[in-house]
Amino acid sequence: MTEDGEAGQPPEASSVDGQDRAPSIRVLFVCTHNSARSQMAEVVLRRRGGRAFEVHSAGTEPAEVNPLTVRVLEEAGFETSDLRSKSVDEYLGQTFDYVITVCDQARQSCPVFPGGGESLHWGYDDPSQATGTEDERVVVFRRVFTQIAERIGQFVPIALREHGLPTTPVLAS
Repeated sequence: MTEDGEAGQPPEASSVDGQDRAPSIRVLFVCTHNSARSQMAEVVLRRRGGRAFEVHSAGTEPAEVNPLTVRVLEEAGFETSDLRSKSVDEYLGQTFDYVITVCDQARQSCPVFPGGGESLHWGYDDPSQATGTEDERVVVFRRVFTQIAERIGQFVPIALREHGLPTTPVLAS
């Protein structure tokens, strides 16, 4: 598996009569500021999950996306031009299969999302709290990114299986 968690792509959503089927698995990653961990998780799951997942992230108290988040994602080959911090308020009233908090504070203050989806908590250190030089702080961002990518690598086949979708990755040609 590469640092960004890519061992291959799961199958894309199937089509019926030539029409693409809507994504099957809706996921919302929540953190306090939606500036680092939840952004990383959203971007990685979008790539790893392909069209089988519809992925969003939001914050309970949104702030600007951290520049070191952008740096680490770009170093790993991810597109970052569309990143923006979003509020959980944008998603209230929507149904998600999984609402995943990635920080303890958001876990405590995250609103309940309807629809019977699973609430999961994946706690990670807050890289934006790292101190030291920029080089020392970016090491923390990279470590958290790697942890998130590894967790998503484990999550994708489990979620696909739980939703009755094939779990065999489609390798890039």
